[in-house]
Amino acid sequence: MTLPRRGFLQLAAGAAAFPVVARAQPYPSRPVRLIVGFAPGGTTDITARLIGQWLSEQTGQQFVIENRTGAATNIATEAVVRAPADGYTLLLVTASNAINATFYAKLSFNFIRDIAPVAGIIRYPLVMQVNPSFPAKTVPEFISYVKSNPGKISYGSGGNGTSIHVASELFQMMTGVDMIHVPYRGGAPAMNDLLGGQVQVVFNPVPESMEFIKAGRLRPLAVTSATRSEVLPDVPTVGEFVPGYEASAVAGIGVPEKTPAEIVNKLNKEINAGLADPKLKARFADLGAAVFAGSPSDFGKFMAEETEKWAKVVRSSGAKTE
Repeated sequence: MTLPRRGFLQLAAGAAAFPVVARAQPYPSRPVRLIVGFAPGGTTDITARLIGQWLSEQTGQQFVIENRTGAATNIATEAVVRAPADGYTLLLVTASNAINATFYAKLSFNFIRDIAPVAGIIRYPLVMQVNPSFPAKTVPEFISYVKSNPGKISYGSGGNGTSIHVASELFQMMTGVDMIHVPYRGGAPAMNDLLGGQVQVVFNPVPESMEFIKAGRLRPLAVTSATRSEVLPDVPTVGEFVPGYEASAVAGIGVPEKTPAEIVNKLNKEINAGLADPKLKARFADLGAAVFAGSPSDFGKFMAEETEKWAKVVRSSGAKTE
C-alpha cells in the first residue's frame, strides 16, 4: 500500500515536531523518584527526605522517596541503572557504592560507568567508640592494648562491606593491630552489643552515636574525618595519631548514564542552592554532617577516588560477600 504524499508529509512533520514539544516541557513535569538503598529512619534516609522536600518546593513537583533495601544498596543501584535516562529516577549515592565495586565480584552494573554524578549532599565522619569499661581512653592506648592482646579484641560492624567494616579494616591496616570482625545485620545491633560489652569497639556514624555519647554510655576515642567534628569538637581525629587515616560517610545524587546534561545541571543547581540555605544547612548540621556542595564533575571525581581507595582496603582485608 502506498501512502498519499500529503499524508506522508503530515506524518513526517508530526514526527519531527514531537521531540521539540517533548523537549519544550519544563523539567520536572511530573513526580520524580529518589531511590534509597537503606531502610527508613536512618541518616541516609533522613538526608534523602530533606533534599527531596527541598527539590519539591523549588520545582513544584513531588520528589518521592522510595526505599529499596537489600544487597548493600545494590538492588537500589541496579533499579536506577535500568531506569530510563530521563531525570525521573534518581539514586541516593553513598559510600556503599564505592565499596561494593570491589567487594562484590559479580555485579550486573559498573557504578562509575553506569551512574552519572549529579551532586554531593553531605559528608559525615564515623566515631571510634568503646564501652566505658574498656581500659583504653585514647587511640594510642587502644592501639597499645590491642597489640598486647592480639586476636582477643572484637570490633562490630553493620555487616561485611559496610562503611563501618572497611573503616575498621583501614584502621587495622594502618596501625598493624589484629582484631576480630563481628558482622551484624545493621549498625543498631552492633551498637547494642557494644553497649553490652559483647564487642569492644565500633566505628559508627556520628549522627547515630550522639545519643549514647551524650548519655555517657559510650566513650568516643576519635572521629574518622580529616578534621574534627563540629558536634564533637573535643574529640580528636584518628589522623592525629595515625597520619593519613581518613574515612567518611557520604550522600549524594546520581542518575542513569546518558541522562541529558541540562537535567543534570538543573538538579545540581537546585541541590547546591539547598545546601547554601541556612535552614537546610542547619538541619544537616543537627545530624552531625557537613554539606558537600560542588559540580557534577566534582562529585564524580570524589566517588572515583573513593572507589579506588576502598578497593585497596577490600583486597588487603580479603573481605568477601557473605
